[in-house]
Amino acid sequence: MSKMNRFIQIKGWVIGMSLFHLFTFSPLHAQKYVGGDISLLSTYEEHGANYMDKDGKKITDLLAFLKEQGLNTMRVRLFVDPSKASTEAKGQGVRQDLEYVKKLGKKIKDAGLNFMLDFHYSDTWADPGQQTLPQEFMMVNTPAFEYIYTYTKVSLEALVAAGATPDFIQTGNEISFGMLWDGCKVSANSEWNAYLDTNWDSFSTALKNAARACREVCPEAKIILHTEQCANNPTLDVAFFKRIKDNEVDYDIIGTSYYPYYKGPISNLDKGLTQLEDNFPDKQIMIVETGCGYHYKMGNKETGYPLTYEGQRQFTADLITMLNKHQHVNGLFWWFLEANEYGLDWSTKRVTDGWYNASLFDNETGRALPALYELKNFRSGETLVGDVNGNGIVDAEDITDTVDYIMGLSAKDIKKETIDVNNDGIVNVADIVAISDIILGS
Repeated sequence: MSKMNRFIQIKGWVIGMSLFHLFTFSPLHAQKYVGGDISLLSTYEEHGANYMDKDGKKITDLLAFLKEQGLNTMRVRLFVDPSKASTEAKGQGVRQDLEYVKKLGKKIKDAGLNFMLDFHYSDTWADPGQQTLPQEFMMVNTPAFEYIYTYTKVSLEALVAAGATPDFIQTGNEISFGMLWDGCKVSANSEWNAYLDTNWDSFSTALKNAARACREVCPEAKIILHTEQCANNPTLDVAFFKRIKDNEVDYDIIGTSYYPYYKGPISNLDKGLTQLEDNFPDKQIMIVETGCGYHYKMGNKETGYPLTYEGQRQFTADLITMLNKHQHVNGLFWWFLEANEYGLDWSTKRVTDGWYNASLFDNETGRALPALYELKNFRSGETLVGDVNGNGIVDAEDITDTVDYIMGLSAKDIKKETIDVNNDGIVNVADIVAISDIILGS
């Protein structure tokens, strides 16, 4: 049988199958992910928090409401044993153990949302200033950079069994200076433009072992490496990911934090993202944490926006406008968007020991803020994988165009990112089957 006849046969079979199911399924395959870290939602709901929309109408199901506003992914942090955290940290919201995350993760998945898991690999906050080795890791006769595999695998297996399979997995939180200190702590040089060699072998091994567990238990999940230097020191951020590449660490997405009240104006982030894109064109980038105040001053830098509802909304709109100019940026997440102490008795029902004044609900009224309604605009113009002809749907015509593209018969302007469905760098029959799976809803 000739190659041409074989392609025609494949084309006829796949198109026929697709047309048969075309009116049964309504496929969507989002290429942009927007949402927030809602790690305290379960506690707020248990304490009876009063969530309302912008008009004061009571919200009975916050996840359903967020989905209605165009959000499609929620992030939750996981501590090893938060019962061992300090009283201060617990008062700031450290409580997400595995049982807690299993329940909230399942709730997110049941709501039809994507679930991003944020491993802290600590009993308390993990960030540039602290990456404290969890007590569990101290109690085993295995180096932390090896035991991380066991801990990650066991945790993921428990989540999968609970119906809370993550779609995205952060193997560490804000790890610009390593994690599991001191053995996996890395440091910048005196000029803060490169890294010293100390501990890079152990740190890289830890990340490789964490990634290995992720691939084994959640093979469909995307692995995120999360740093926080992009906006304030992009040179060091690029140096970090070059080290990661040189050490052959397995991951999919570059994640970064950006808070204007710590990192400065949006233009700083814009420049940093450009440097990451120029140096790592094969990687997607997500802003996995952001936020901006609406009432009280936060941080040590001026944001350039007034501390009002409108100021927060304008920041969000301007941030999205900038991000949507970056082809590789496919994720935006607002940190602690669910913070809302309205109506809770401060003595007996408060969730945290201090208001978080950059949430997307007003602590004094319980109402959703205008910035929340802006977030959906991050998804404007998003590409649908498999939407080869760019008409906004994935259907049998896209299969026809893909076959024509493979055979060299297509005269259409087709973007490779929409046609290389399995993202392996080539376009072949496997992509035809993948498009068919999208149509069939599988």
